[in-house]
Amino acid sequence: MNLIPENNTQLYGYSNFFLSIKKMYDDQVLPNKIIFSGNKGIGKSTFAYHLINYIFSRNEDNRYDLTNNTISSNNISFNLINSGTHPNFFLISNTSDKSNSQITKVREMINYTNKSSFNNQFKIILIDNIEYLNLSSINALLKIIEEPNDKVLFLLIQDSKKKIINTLTSRCIKFNFFLNNETKNEIIEKLLNNNFYANLNNDFKNIYTSQGDIVSLHNFFKNNDIEETITIDDFIKLLINKSLFKKNSYIIDNISYFLELYFLKKIYSIKSEKKVHNFYNYFLSKISNCHKYNLDLESVLIEFDGKVLNG
Repeated sequence: MNLIPENNTQLYGYSNFFLSIKKMYDDQVLPNKIIFSGNKGIGKSTFAYHLINYIFSRNEDNRYDLTNNTISSNNISFNLINSGTHPNFFLISNTSDKSNSQITKVREMINYTNKSSFNNQFKIILIDNIEYLNLSSINALLKIIEEPNDKVLFLLIQDSKKKIINTLTSRCIKFNFFLNNETKNEIIEKLLNNNFYANLNNDFKNIYTSQGDIVSLHNFFKNNDIEETITIDDFIKLLINKSLFKKNSYIIDNISYFLELYFLKKIYSIKSEKKVHNFYNYFLSKISNCHKYNLDLESVLIEFDGKVLNG
């Protein structure tokens, strides 16, 4: 199953919220600098793409379906955005790699906003994972956001567990995304249509709090023939012994969550032994440095295997 936000033609769990945002837009009171904030995988980006489609496709034959929160595969704006050719849409999709290419992309976006829009329509700038923008990119973004421009809508997507600088948040209106457990479980059942979540070991349920996370975990387990009943201990051993972490973006992005889950389980089970706390702080710091400075992850996991799993 693929949950790439721009490809999602169905929006789950946010129908009332979507209608509220839609009404603000229709009444011309929707702010044009918005942050959608919430846990990773909770549906922020999918919501943004559906809002964008509603705005762009209002005069199209296959316009956005407000009754079912769906986008037709024949929707012109949907297909233009997916092919990267919509004249009024600009995307910046960030990763944890804070490279110099970010500032180049932001400068391209600034040049884009200064040009006339197609058919005198709204231009929409979507910046996903805003928390990963480096400081120079943020400063460049602030300059364009501070300029009054009623014909440009900025949608910024933020993982609520990661901070962004106050000077940016103070210039935007923030909408927080949240799903209760009942709604989340209903969405997971619709997305997976199997018993994966029901059978999933509680080790993973304790940390995975969004439907996107669960679907990503499901896909990784399925692609690597891993049973959903596996414990976090055996899962990490499997990652290391079979080198499943190599060149796998899902594992690279989530390895800190897995290690944190492993340590928290140990801390609770052995009543906070000091040695476990020390390892917890040591290895999570090393994983953080791997992401921050693009260091070798394999050496850290080999060290973890020797000192913790087999120590």
